[in-house]
Amino acid sequence: MSDFVIEPHPRPAVAVEGGGLFPVRRLYCIGRNYADHAIEMGHDPSREAPFFFQKNPDSIDLSGEFPYPPETGDVHFEIELVVALGRGGRDIPEAEALDHVWGYGVGLDMTRRDLQGAAKKAGRPWEIGKAFDRAAPMSPLVPTARSGHPASGRIALAVNGETRQDGDLDQMIWKVPEMIAYLSRYFELTAGDLIMTGTPAGVGAAARGDVLSGSVEGVGKIDVRVV
Repeated sequence: MSDFVIEPHPRPAVAVEGGGLFPVRRLYCIGRNYADHAIEMGHDPSREAPFFFQKNPDSIDLSGEFPYPPETGDVHFEIELVVALGRGGRDIPEAEALDHVWGYGVGLDMTRRDLQGAAKKAGRPWEIGKAFDRAAPMSPLVPTARSGHPASGRIALAVNGETRQDGDLDQMIWKVPEMIAYLSRYFELTAGDLIMTGTPAGVGAAARGDVLSGSVEGVGKIDVRVV
């Protein structure tokens, strides 16, 4: 017998390559973590303190389809390496951070850029541009036993077969251990937390009918059709 007064929603989860589901608690995203992307967005790429925002865990989508969202005319794609934590804690030392990683995946940080830009200009939060329904398409996760801890490797995205984003993981300003250590100073991280690690240059608008094909070398691929 349940004590809930209404039926609870299913817990968000990401598929695991080979079978099973990885339950998700929180979804953290780092902003402007590739210098070339910072420049294309009009910002200084110097190594300033990192900043993070969150997407809703139930924004994760595994269907292979991205429904064009309402109230926008400028939805952008951003290909990213996803880090899945199997252990948590506070004030995690950088030297121990990778011990907390369960696995890796490939994700798209879909963004209502026009709404995000308006929010920035008004000094308001970004959620309306970042945390909408199905805004985080993801590939299955790969355990570290198979992927290792990729510190370099190609990260790329093509739209209808044409390469639009093409970078390397070693171009990240803040590396995965640094991100985990930094976040754990401000939040108690737990097993089930995901971190989207930023995107290289080349972000742009997606249109209905487009096929977005992304990959991270040694981790996996993702194919999403905009519908």
